[in-house]
Amino acid sequence: MWGQPGPSAAARPLVDPFRRAITYLRVSVTDRCDFRCFYCMSEDMNFLPKRDLLTLEELDRLCTVFVERGVRKLRLTGGEPLVRRNIMTLFAGLSRHLESGALDELTLTTNGSQLARYAHELAGHGVKRVNVSLDTLDPEKFRRITRWGDFAKVMEGIDAAQAAGLRVKINAVALKDLNETEIEALIEWAHGRGMDLTLIEVMPLGEIETQRADQYLPLSLVRARLMDRYTLEDLPESTGGPARYVRVKETGGKLGFITPLTHNFCESCNRVRLTCTGKLYMCLGQEDAADLRTPLRLSEANDAVEQAIEEAISRKPKGHDFVIDRRRSRPAVARHMSVTGG
Repeated sequence: MWGQPGPSAAARPLVDPFRRAITYLRVSVTDRCDFRCFYCMSEDMNFLPKRDLLTLEELDRLCTVFVERGVRKLRLTGGEPLVRRNIMTLFAGLSRHLESGALDELTLTTNGSQLARYAHELAGHGVKRVNVSLDTLDPEKFRRITRWGDFAKVMEGIDAAQAAGLRVKINAVALKDLNETEIEALIEWAHGRGMDLTLIEVMPLGEIETQRADQYLPLSLVRARLMDRYTLEDLPESTGGPARYVRVKETGGKLGFITPLTHNFCESCNRVRLTCTGKLYMCLGQEDAADLRTPLRLSEANDAVEQAIEEAISRKPKGHDFVIDRRRSRPAVARHMSVTGG
């Protein structure tokens, strides 16, 4: 394969200016997707030419450098990661870091459309859990949200994932006047199948046809409504990410809230994001990025890549600048979510 972590892996951890260790890398393996969710991207998207993408071997090499520098968790995202040709070879290659103990977790976020095809193979490569993006249980509404999506296919994928022994977490974007009356049904359905559910506020990323101010549903309001019906017990656990969790006493299941607009939790951020073109974003809500593709291709040695990573981490901000401004039509960040990954 493309190299194993060396003995110095734990000697030089990546630490940002705010003394946060970077232990989590999210990798967008493609900007392409077989859905066109209206809050995420335009229906008529211009995707990157394939020549601009890192090869799977290059993605493996970059991931390995991060593992050598203390990253313990890798999440592959997109677009839709499972539409990338031969993507299982990347999972197969990265699984060696699980076997060596250098990596704690290899996982992915998916829309579920390809899960029926790949669930057993993912489990065979050491993937233990997956996040599936699903905003409604209404097939007609699902088609409206995703434009191209097949609800039955996603349900088949979730069935296949659970049959393969994968733990499934459902991610649902809270959308005003669209799915806000379904959140209780999503909780009952997910928890009834042994799946956690995380609710996410819509994020102002990329130009789309509609106004995000019209889509925005504050989760503080959602939580207040849920407390009229459920007993929500705060949980102390944190993944270092933006979600904060409660236990729903009546269902026994776990419910997460990701609130980048009403209340961010950037102080504990332990992650950075790598795009399929080799750009490293230190923050989802900032435009600053570092080019890793150029140093990667300049030499077979990784010295220049590591230097570029270190310099980038030294610029990681304390937090993001997300805001939905009703006075402006422009998004807070110009790039679409599919560029940096969900």
